[in-house]
Amino acid sequence: MRVFVTGASGHLGSAVVPNLLSAGHDVVGLARSDTSAAAIEKLGAEVRRGDLSDLDVLREEAAASDGVIHLAFRHDLMVNGDLAGAAEVDLAALTALADALADSGKPLVGTGGTAMLVLGGIVGRPGTEGDTFPGGGYRIDAENFVAGLASRGVRSSVIRLAPTVHSSLDRLGFIPTIIASARQHGYAAYVGEGANRWPAVHTLDAAQLYRLALEKAPAGTRLHGAADEGVPFRQIAETIGRNLDIPVRSISPDEANGYFGFLGTFAQLDNPTSSAVTRELLDWTPAHPNLIADLNEGHYFQA
Repeated sequence: MRVFVTGASGHLGSAVVPNLLSAGHDVVGLARSDTSAAAIEKLGAEVRRGDLSDLDVLREEAAASDGVIHLAFRHDLMVNGDLAGAAEVDLAALTALADALADSGKPLVGTGGTAMLVLGGIVGRPGTEGDTFPGGGYRIDAENFVAGLASRGVRSSVIRLAPTVHSSLDRLGFIPTIIASARQHGYAAYVGEGANRWPAVHTLDAAQLYRLALEKAPAGTRLHGAADEGVPFRQIAETIGRNLDIPVRSISPDEANGYFGFLGTFAQLDNPTSSAVTRELLDWTPAHPNLIADLNEGHYFQA
């Protein structure tokens, strides 16, 4: 396949592109800067200049490709608290891609997050691929849009990624942000008892999942990119504290935003997530270290 990938130079893209190439696919990566273009070329892919606001570019590349993987997201807006703005840009980009793919039978793989399970009201049990949220909301609208493209002749699927996509490729994700907070404050923190659970997936396992979804996910499929079903946040904090040789403390919910910044709410979510359906449907078998083992490898704590 000729595959168009947005976000090709990012954390996840830097693993997805090599995985696609090693499987014999040709890749065109969207690059918004000279730095991004150079990174994509180094991976061995073709470059198309543009960003998520260049809707004509998105339509052209989607139409010229045999499939699309959409990884890019305006994380800068999210970090600055403009979740609505980030979601609006994402939905507009997806609409442009979908317009080019309609009635083609080609695959479009979108990206969501497992946190939406909790925000959508799933509590007291692991979220499953069958959980849906017709009411809409942050990133839910985009997920529902992608799944609905099955009725427009697109072999669409969406991967709900765990909040912790971890590996030595991860420089700006949630784990580096939490570690930076621990360094800044001189202690690693969890909220309350720290019993709330975060799912996690290794970057290389997630990359394989994107390729499998591109190649064979049925139209309208929701998939879960979660290898660890749920790691207690206190265990994450204790592992960070041990590796940094600093104390570990419980903080109150009122202190969470001051300690974790924009992650204050996320750090309190209990988000256990099952990927049993995804594993069986696509024969996806995560093979890389889980979150705690990956943290203990030490690469996150190197200067």
